[in-house]
Amino acid sequence: MHEVTGNTQGLKASELKALERVYRRRVAPSEVVSPELASFLAEVSASIHRQVGVLIDRRGEITHVFVGDASKIVLPDVGRLRGGAGRFRGLRLVHTHLRGESLTRDDLTDLALLRLDLVCAIGVDTGGRAGRMYIGHLLIDGPADRPWRELPPEPAHAPVTDFAQLIAALEAEQARGRRAAATDRGKDRALVVHVAIGRTLDSEARIDEMRELCRTAGVKVLDVMTQRRPAVDPKYLVGRGKLDDILLRAMQLGAEMVIFDHDLTPGQARAVSDATELKVVDRTMLILDIFAQHATSRDGKLQVELAQLKYALPRLVEKNTMMSRLTGGVGGRGPGETKLEISRRRARERIHLLEKKLEELAEDRRLRRSRRTDRGVPIVAICGYTNAGKSTLLNAMTEGNTLAADKLFATLDPVSRRMRFPREREVVVTDTVGFIRDLPKDLVAAFRATLEEMRDADLLVQVVDASDPDREQQIQAVGAILRDLDLAEKPRLLVLNKADLVRDHDELEREARREGAFVVSALDRSTFGPLLLAIERGLWREGKTVDGTRQPPSQALA
Repeated sequence: MHEVTGNTQGLKASELKALERVYRRRVAPSEVVSPELASFLAEVSASIHRQVGVLIDRRGEITHVFVGDASKIVLPDVGRLRGGAGRFRGLRLVHTHLRGESLTRDDLTDLALLRLDLVCAIGVDTGGRAGRMYIGHLLIDGPADRPWRELPPEPAHAPVTDFAQLIAALEAEQARGRRAAATDRGKDRALVVHVAIGRTLDSEARIDEMRELCRTAGVKVLDVMTQRRPAVDPKYLVGRGKLDDILLRAMQLGAEMVIFDHDLTPGQARAVSDATELKVVDRTMLILDIFAQHATSRDGKLQVELAQLKYALPRLVEKNTMMSRLTGGVGGRGPGETKLEISRRRARERIHLLEKKLEELAEDRRLRRSRRTDRGVPIVAICGYTNAGKSTLLNAMTEGNTLAADKLFATLDPVSRRMRFPREREVVVTDTVGFIRDLPKDLVAAFRATLEEMRDADLLVQVVDASDPDREQQIQAVGAILRDLDLAEKPRLLVLNKADLVRDHDELEREARREGAFVVSALDRSTFGPLLLAIERGLWREGKTVDGTRQPPSQALA
């Protein structure tokens, strides 16, 4: 049943009937709008002193008739229809302008965000007649701030533009662009949004880190948009105007998702998702996706699912469309993906069950660690920022084969290897999950296994990527996390790794002396001497004897 939508309050029954009869009209394939329909819309618009609009499909049929006010019009919900990635929607918007003005910014924004075939504004003159028509269409590869083209005005009673010819040319150009982008098939295509709040000075480092997170997750970053704000916008994070710019850029680039380098509240996630059909992902969701891809053990999979559910629960409360779109790809992978749409009650039940299972596994790990303690075997835990080279260092020190990859969070599960020192001294060296700035609290809570290994360690070895220009901030971030975990007082050695990638070795050595650190390259075992000596001294100074039994620190120091 066809109906007239929008601002219909106060209209006479005869006026509504006249507008409903618009559904019976047809437009020829070559016409943007027929002169007869343009004249009728102008006449009705002048009579009710409100803008009137229609949506017309490729067959020339009227699919929607709607009414606005004197200065603007609000489009009805047109759903997905043909609005797939990189496609035009198959609808064109034709509406009236009571003051005879050309296309407005709102008209062109609707054109871009909805990927309409085109938008046409019919100017209404003082006599209520259709005057000039103003037509705009999208550009396939236009500038970010103006991804459209406005055609020269033409008279409504004698239109010039051939719609069928115009849309055929645009879709042919669009098809060529899709073929050129075929090399990216299999990767999610994303626009990254970085929001700097207050006097943030590390924006460049954070953007680089987001690029690395996206690369690790298998996402192709098409562009990065930035905004500096004194405080977050409570509804959209970035503000409505900036959000329109972001969505326009995403549409122009053919992005499938928008990734925010900032955590969205459930309300913000819902508001942003309601404004676009693109997938909306925030920083925590991206990290959870990486964890889901890398989880291999039973512990790891359960911990990822628990973190996903704790993240999803408040968004299920909000009935957020951000979560309802997570059917696959980034943000929708992992053992918890089928749980994202369950009810609050079942989600809490599942969280309780997972916590119980993880506690049972934690008890098994405690028993194993107690056996090691009973045998007096010292434990060294390697910690540090993600992708600092911790797993590579473990392999080199213990001649192991732990997975080591140039990716963030390649290691999720604690991996322990034995290492022998002279005089038959034996040590257990444990690799742990990497840290990252602003580590989500749910991840910290879920990954207790790694934290337990560090808590029971006799010595921490903090590995730093010496080749990273942001290493000072990374050292501070790791220190802050260790303080939050009550591990700041644990004996710790600072290791500047990847020395082979540093050009100024003299400056690196001076920095190491200032910080009391050790310079190594995990790829060159000959650089390990001072570090291994410091580990040996640190462990046995803390109370371990040659035969592995504990003794008071005073005797060990003597």
